[in-house]
Amino acid sequence: MFYDKIKKQRTLLSKEARWNQMTGNGGSKMKKNEVFSKRYLITNEVLNAVTHGIGVGLSIAGLIVLLLKGAQTGSTLEIVSYSIFGASLILLYLCSTLYHSLIFTRARKLFKIFDHSSIYVLIAGSYTPLCLITIGGAKGWALFYVVWVIAILGIIYKSLWIEKFKNLSTVLYIGMGWLCMVAIKELYAGLGTNGFGLLLAGGLAFTIGAAFYSMRSVKFMHVLWHLFVMTGTGFMYFAILLYT
Repeated sequence: MFYDKIKKQRTLLSKEARWNQMTGNGGSKMKKNEVFSKRYLITNEVLNAVTHGIGVGLSIAGLIVLLLKGAQTGSTLEIVSYSIFGASLILLYLCSTLYHSLIFTRARKLFKIFDHSSIYVLIAGSYTPLCLITIGGAKGWALFYVVWVIAILGIIYKSLWIEKFKNLSTVLYIGMGWLCMVAIKELYAGLGTNGFGLLLAGGLAFTIGAAFYSMRSVKFMHVLWHLFVMTGTGFMYFAILLYT
């Protein structure tokens, strides 16, 4: 009887460990009493999928509004820039939603690569209208090329080493996002006080959110990260929509 009880407990722990390994939650440094339950993991992933699923719908609507704005000016550069930014928003939220929806399937590794790579695309996509419309000139185009080269290298890195150097990856995301400070003078002049304030608020939302994202051993931190991503992209969207 006692032996059967011990055996059952070991089996349950083994199952929970497999679930944590499957979802990337927890980690080798976690104590046994910190291993997440199966119920929590399912709830967590449902919330992750729902939050960014909402983001998909909002991003599609946002792209339509941006295209209408570009069409009013008739500028090809603006239409293309807004299209790239809007498409990068949709891609990020769609990849994230699919990844968290399929995380308990064999497709999880592939969609994890898509999910993490889309962050590089979003950062570069957000830079595009700022570089080509707001900053402009040689400096704007130079920054545009630099961020897209970094994004491409980041995608290659994620495709080859998705499970390695996780903290370094977070640092790269943040560093790439704040690279725009090399053109702070042009951004402030082009966006004005309100537009620059929105852009700054977006950057701070991502940076603060990244701190919560790094707390992988704390429950629902990834959901909180998703909410900060939505907040950050919201600030940046309105900075671009209203002030570029």
